[in-house]
Amino acid sequence: MHLRYWGLIILLGLGWGSSMVFNEVLLRELGPLQVALGRVGFGALGCWLWVAATRRRLRVTALFLRDAAVFGVLQFAAPLTIFPMAQQVITSGEAGIINALTPVMVVIISHVWPGGERASVLKSLGVACGFAGIVVLVLPASQGGVQGAFAALLFCMLAPVCYGIAVNWFRRFHGVDATLITAWSLLAGTIALAPVALTLEGVPRIARAETWAALLIIGFVLTGAAFILLFWLLPRVGATRTSTITFIAPLSAVALGILFLNERLLPAHLIGMAAIFAGLMLIDGRLFDRWGRAPAA
Repeated sequence: MHLRYWGLIILLGLGWGSSMVFNEVLLRELGPLQVALGRVGFGALGCWLWVAATRRRLRVTALFLRDAAVFGVLQFAAPLTIFPMAQQVITSGEAGIINALTPVMVVIISHVWPGGERASVLKSLGVACGFAGIVVLVLPASQGGVQGAFAALLFCMLAPVCYGIAVNWFRRFHGVDATLITAWSLLAGTIALAPVALTLEGVPRIARAETWAALLIIGFVLTGAAFILLFWLLPRVGATRTSTITFIAPLSAVALGILFLNERLLPAHLIGMAAIFAGLMLIDGRLFDRWGRAPAA
């Protein structure tokens, strides 16, 4: 694979990991629902500006709009609300590590999804390793420390569950431009979030320049532009190589949280992350395929 494609994969991984840090910045002035609405709303605006600039055909069916609305809630509105809500208690690094469970949840949900891919022995072992990592991660919180941290960590796990369902729901889209799917889904997510956020937390009042900067970056760049780039990259390098973003994002979240937010790196974080990464390698399977194809001595 060309070096520039690896550069884009690393860039996406670093960017999505940094979104947890931007959540922490936004939560200093905004409520979690306002954070989610701002991110999804600016992401939708960015996507639609790109759709208009590239003059994409907009004709879609009512069935597509229904499916896009469901996908918008599962892929954007729900998980991007769950993370800032949980991050009121847990750190950005912990949220990033939990986000790495997404492939684990995809395996579990795909196994029971009608027409989904059945889990192999290797993938089942990967799921077990992933959950072992989560147990290690949440164990210190269950024994004391920050009040509500244990519940917040468990609540945060609902985001990867949403992503796992969304991946399988995505199978409904056939022959539709992925950028249009993203644009319509982000719009649906914004429509779903707006009345809830505005009713419960009111109209956002932003006084700090850093809040505006974080909101514009996390919306336009890390949501709208990042998903456009992802869908451009996917057919060029394949789903397997693209999935390596999952390994980079939690490392980015942990490192940036330590550097910019003075978060502590505990042994449980390292052990939990190592177990989850081992699970991801088992689910991915490429390393073990290479071993299986190695010539005998």
